[in-house]
Amino acid sequence: MKVIVTGAGGQLGYDLVRTAVRCGWEVHGYSRTELDVTNLDAVKECVAAVKPDVIIHAAAYTKVDLAEQEPDLAYLANALGTRNVAIAAEAACAKLCYISTDYVFDGNADTPYREYDQTNPLSVYGKTKLAGEKLVESLSSRYYIVRTAWVYGRHGSNFVKTMLRLAAEQSELRVVDDQIGSPTYTVDLAEFLVDLVQTEKYGIYHATNSGMCSWYEFARTILAMAGVSSTIHPVSTAEFPRPAPRPKFSVLDHMAIRANGFRDLRHWRDGLTAYFAEGAE
Repeated sequence: MKVIVTGAGGQLGYDLVRTAVRCGWEVHGYSRTELDVTNLDAVKECVAAVKPDVIIHAAAYTKVDLAEQEPDLAYLANALGTRNVAIAAEAACAKLCYISTDYVFDGNADTPYREYDQTNPLSVYGKTKLAGEKLVESLSSRYYIVRTAWVYGRHGSNFVKTMLRLAAEQSELRVVDDQIGSPTYTVDLAEFLVDLVQTEKYGIYHATNSGMCSWYEFARTILAMAGVSSTIHPVSTAEFPRPAPRPKFSVLDHMAIRANGFRDLRHWRDGLTAYFAEGAE
């Protein structure tokens, strides 16, 4: 198996490369500086040279709040960059796996979102990622769209590392308690993606660690597992305003994983336990 991983410098891309290498695959991982997905010619040349069996497209503009001020840059990366990868993948007869997000939903549901529920992104980031999904659907004949959420890993910045840093600096923390989702360990997600792209079970998937919690519960669990003492106060989203609106309930149902016979991702607490057991970089 020969695979290209875009966004290989990010936390998911990092674990994707490691997981694929362990499978004995020929892996070509490109960071943003090594492959600019917004440059169609560069993407086409790269893919034509490698001739991959599959492209896992994890590169994205992920600065959710800044995207509200930079919509053109977010659209360029998340929509047109994805278009470029889709065009190149199709020309090379390669499968395409596009990593999307829970932000394509508005969060007004009270039950987990299924793969074909109506999307309604609230933020610029969510809208640009949904645009990427639509371009993949229209330009690719063999694709997987995988929506995930609340991602953290050993490599790069994330909520787990932020909480540990803040707890070391402050005796009291304030964390939002009215946004609900599913924390997702990049190692678990990468293993699922590697299993998925070896099949012809194309379509839209939701892939997060199982279970759900609030950011507040997640933060409390992080500090407890790390053996860190710090007081955490629950606050509402209204008390902690951000430029980009967040979906209040973005739990993703894994219907496609079940229906296609894949093993579901383990509970988020088990994923977090493994994260600490394996040690953060």
